[in-house]
Amino acid sequence: MDPRYPIIEVLPEWTPQPEDMGSKEKFWFAWPEENESYWLFKYPRVGRGEHWAEKIAAEVAGLLEVSFARVELAVFRGDRGSATETIASNYLELVHGNEVLENAFPPYDSNDRNFHLSDHTLENIWLALDGAFENAADAIEAKRHLASYLVLDAVIGNTDRHSENWGILRNLDASRRLESLAPSYDHGSSLGRELMDRRRDLYISENRVGEYVERGRGQIHWFGDDRRGPSPLELVRQATPIFPDLFIPTITKLEAVDESSWREIVWAVPEDWMTPAARLFAFDMMCYSIRQLKEIM
Repeated sequence: MDPRYPIIEVLPEWTPQPEDMGSKEKFWFAWPEENESYWLFKYPRVGRGEHWAEKIAAEVAGLLEVSFARVELAVFRGDRGSATETIASNYLELVHGNEVLENAFPPYDSNDRNFHLSDHTLENIWLALDGAFENAADAIEAKRHLASYLVLDAVIGNTDRHSENWGILRNLDASRRLESLAPSYDHGSSLGRELMDRRRDLYISENRVGEYVERGRGQIHWFGDDRRGPSPLELVRQATPIFPDLFIPTITKLEAVDESSWREIVWAVPEDWMTPAARLFAFDMMCYSIRQLKEIM
């Protein structure tokens, strides 16, 4: 059995459709082998590794039993990218977090995509989820799922959990009922995918990968007057002692996964899709973050 991830060849006749949201070029297609389900093909930026970061992140989520949108490596007309399965359906639509927050806090500006949008705090997200669901049990379950996404972000160094990168699935029938937190999606800003190899080599040779992890800045703030959000790892450090019932279940799952499993996830990316330096740096990042998360226990 080939240990490398398979690569989808997306054909032009699979009805490409443009997608306007976001900064990178992408399109929807219907994959015949998956019962015509819709998938989003995304091109990585030149010299960046968003495609392999998306795939590795999805596999990490699977190991941690975190709900996530399926991701495959893909090629369209010779260009490499990633393909992510839609999390919506004929029965459910995605309500992005900015809309959830706007409903809970009318002053919240859902059109403001500023990286330092300080109202996007963990406290406000919890309050918005409390108000979004009809009963407390559903709200608690949603918060537990979101906490698992934040632990995933800490493991992979995902710095892009802004208010459009989480959401709730809403029923499309007459009830318009909010059903559950949507699976985690859009993890391309992870694992040092933006670094050049010479920079990765320097971090590795100087044993400073942990410094890179700690200096990352996420898009969920701790205090509303913070100029910048803490790193994904630091956010979990601060939140876990206050909300142990939400975060500990996923952190505990790290104990059941040995280092070889994390290595296999990274090394399953085909050799010519990821440089040796990118591969080693991504693995070292995860190992550092996992050690730090285990210390929280």
